[in-house]
Amino acid sequence: MADKPVRADKATAVAELTEQFRSSGATVLTEYRGLTVSQLTQLRRSLGKEVTYSVAKNTLAKRAASEAGINGLEQLFSGPTALTFVSGDVVEAAKSLREFAKANPLLVIKGGVFEGKAITAAEVNRLADLESREVLLAKLAGGMKANLAKAAALFQAPLSKTVRTVAALQDKREQEGAPVADAA
Repeated sequence: MADKPVRADKATAVAELTEQFRSSGATVLTEYRGLTVSQLTQLRRSLGKEVTYSVAKNTLAKRAASEAGINGLEQLFSGPTALTFVSGDVVEAAKSLREFAKANPLLVIKGGVFEGKAITAAEVNRLADLESREVLLAKLAGGMKANLAKAAALFQAPLSKTVRTVAALQDKREQEGAPVADAA
């Protein structure tokens, strides 16, 4: 009878982890062996409010990933594993994890899930190499603005060419001494 509450707790934990796997844009698995509680607290703060960093038992996390329909993570669930659930900007979270791992080599990025597919630690680092969403949007907006300016110049070119041609004709007639008729 003493096992029943524990199993209910485990079922609840698996259900919560499954929901986090499903609702997160990405999940990064890390090994935190040797980090102090204060270092883990510092890591949680550096990740921001849109990221949840939680330690989970490997068997429960593996079952939750399977129930969420995520395959390919089985080999990553060894040793002490923490899950980083990202609901905001994945690139910023990957950058924060990489920077913390550089300062604290005991944090090891194992791999993760991005858009429902398993990714390696190298792929997490490639995500961290990307520019932030805001920078990419600003570059896109700048590119669109430049194209609109080119289009406006293109549409304006025939009109300005016509005006220059008429002015050149007027100058030519004036030089020849012929009377200039009003264009209006």
